[in-house]
Amino acid sequence: MNKESIRINKYLSQAGFCSRREADKLMEQGRVTINGEYIEMGTKVNSGDKVYVDGKLVEKETEEKVYLAVYKPKGVVCTTNSKVEKNNIVDFVDYPTRIFPIGRLDKMSEGLILMTNDGEIVNHILRARHFHDKEYLVTVNKTITDDFIEKMRKGVPILDTMSRRCEVEKLGDRSFKIVLTQGLNRQIRRMCEALDYRVRTLKRTRIKNITLDVEKGNYRNLTEEEIKDLYTNKS
Repeated sequence: MNKESIRINKYLSQAGFCSRREADKLMEQGRVTINGEYIEMGTKVNSGDKVYVDGKLVEKETEEKVYLAVYKPKGVVCTTNSKVEKNNIVDFVDYPTRIFPIGRLDKMSEGLILMTNDGEIVNHILRARHFHDKEYLVTVNKTITDDFIEKMRKGVPILDTMSRRCEVEKLGDRSFKIVLTQGLNRQIRRMCEALDYRVRTLKRTRIKNITLDVEKGNYRNLTEEEIKDLYTNKS
């Protein structure tokens, strides 16, 4: 085995094409080839190999890394697949170089989403064991009770598991703030539904030390301090 060989998902990540998770999806969809041959999960790339996605050559880039804080509006989908979703986050931001979202924020939610061309930092941030804080403001369809707040804090059974203990603060009759350290699919909506509540609005306002401080639909570059903090394991 060539000592310089690396797994295809890591290759695509290091090339700034997508995250490792997205790379796995591309392979499952049969959209990745090496030297013209379709490949399987776990296939390795050797020095001199040519990697293609949708027939286009993917080469490791030496361009400067990009890290953006984006205010995603409601209705925009956090995917890089423009063939499936026309109103996707990549086309919406329309950045001059290829970037992709770190994690997801569902279509009907708004707020802070991070975008980058650094596939390795995506892999780091999405590891649940790192317990990164994510803060949300939520409104629901009926009056919030003390019992609701307490159950949300302690954890709610969803998706065949118990949600992790979290910070929850009541802000108004039908609004609250919640800080999660995990990222289950549509987690807040599912937690509320399990307690017979329905989410009306949901906005993410913070990821670790990065706060939502741009107008809706706009973005800014992360500071050096913010980027450094993303690589630490503590929130």
